[in-house]
Amino acid sequence: MITRLRLTNFKAWRELQVRFATVTGVFGANSAGKSSLIQFLLLLKQTRDATDRRIVLDFGGPESPANLGSYREVVHGRDARADISWELTWLPTRRRRIKAQSADGKSVEFTGREMATSCTVGLSRTTESTLSARLLSYRIGESTFRLRPKAVVTGGGYTLEVASTHPAFHLKRSQGRPFRIPAPVKTHAFPQQVRWSYQNADFLNDLEVAYESLMDRIFYLGPLRDYPQRQYYWSGASPADVGSRGERAIDAILAATAQGKNRQLKPRAHNQPFQQVIAHWLRQLGLVNRFSMEEIGNGSNLYQARVSANSAVTSTTLTDVGFGISQVLPVLVLLYYVPEGSVILLEQPEIHLHPAVQSRLADLFLCVAKHRRLQIIVESHSQHLLQRLQRRVAEGKVHVPGKGATSPFKITSDDVRLYFSSVSRGLGRLEDLHLNRWGEIENWPDGFFGDEMEEIAAISSATLQRKLADPPQ
Repeated sequence: MITRLRLTNFKAWRELQVRFATVTGVFGANSAGKSSLIQFLLLLKQTRDATDRRIVLDFGGPESPANLGSYREVVHGRDARADISWELTWLPTRRRRIKAQSADGKSVEFTGREMATSCTVGLSRTTESTLSARLLSYRIGESTFRLRPKAVVTGGGYTLEVASTHPAFHLKRSQGRPFRIPAPVKTHAFPQQVRWSYQNADFLNDLEVAYESLMDRIFYLGPLRDYPQRQYYWSGASPADVGSRGERAIDAILAATAQGKNRQLKPRAHNQPFQQVIAHWLRQLGLVNRFSMEEIGNGSNLYQARVSANSAVTSTTLTDVGFGISQVLPVLVLLYYVPEGSVILLEQPEIHLHPAVQSRLADLFLCVAKHRRLQIIVESHSQHLLQRLQRRVAEGKVHVPGKGATSPFKITSDDVRLYFSSVSRGLGRLEDLHLNRWGEIENWPDGFFGDEMEEIAAISSATLQRKLADPPQ
């Protein structure tokens, strides 16, 4: 679970500090910088996944989840002389214990509930075309391991520094001619020369693995999702996720079904087949009565997604029903398909959905996040989704809808964080909306949802004036 992000000089954000919760919602107008937060996390994930270890930041391409262009296009104010820096703090899925050996041969263990990594990148001051990582740091508990540049007068290169509460730990230099240590690899890895230079630096690999494990648990679904199809071909492959446009959602359903994957809807409930869980939530969202995947001819590998509005109506394909069903289906599949403990990034999940369904999405997010230990970071325009989150905090609980008694999930203001994003004169601002224990936002920004309240007041005033001017006979 990601707990904090501090970011400087990225797109509209000169300075950005965010704290995350189980469900984090970022709201605001169009072009208000909401998507930049998700884009940055995707940038880190793309960079970790890049096969070219010489790349510093993978800005993506046409088929990437985040296609960001170049450094000059993402650095704040397009100032190529400025550095982008960040610190990302997270909770590992289990308490990390990093074991090392001090210079005197004694075993040392670095441990902590939280871990953090920080990095600074920028273009070369000489060529102005080469991107490099200027500083890399990891922190676990009270121990910090930092790779930073040496002074030019000492010959350049980088040096490894250790600041730890373990006084017994010291780095031990390798014998022979010292290696010149180059810049960090990508933005999260120590170069191999560090391990060659110190006899007891192998533990650094465990820090990198912890970070890579976090990146591997991040999954993304964008706002533009594929149109439904009348039939789907499935090769039998198991996708890692549903795709950034939801294009692999049907493949994921079929793979989960073929593998006999079952899911619980709530604690102490019986396991149900994957398709039944998806069908359950489609009913609870008020979209369909039945949902199933059916093969067109035995062994054809061609399937149809069939739905029916109620038990008395013959089922039909996704292409013959409301567009909203096909748009929310990838959201549902992603939430139940990914491993427990994953981080889900969602952009505008409410697209093409009725306001009542948008409200129920909030219940879905809270229930699944609590039950499957997911973290959901959502960028949205939906006031209905936000208000349902407020309501559940006020009530202090959320029930998993459906038959069967169960204890509701406890919801507090610590489980939900809400932000309002805006941009003024090229500067982004992310305002932390203070949600108290009664679900009230104590610092509503001006124009949070446009001029809705002004419209309501104007309608009431105009109605009253018309009634006074033209009283009923």
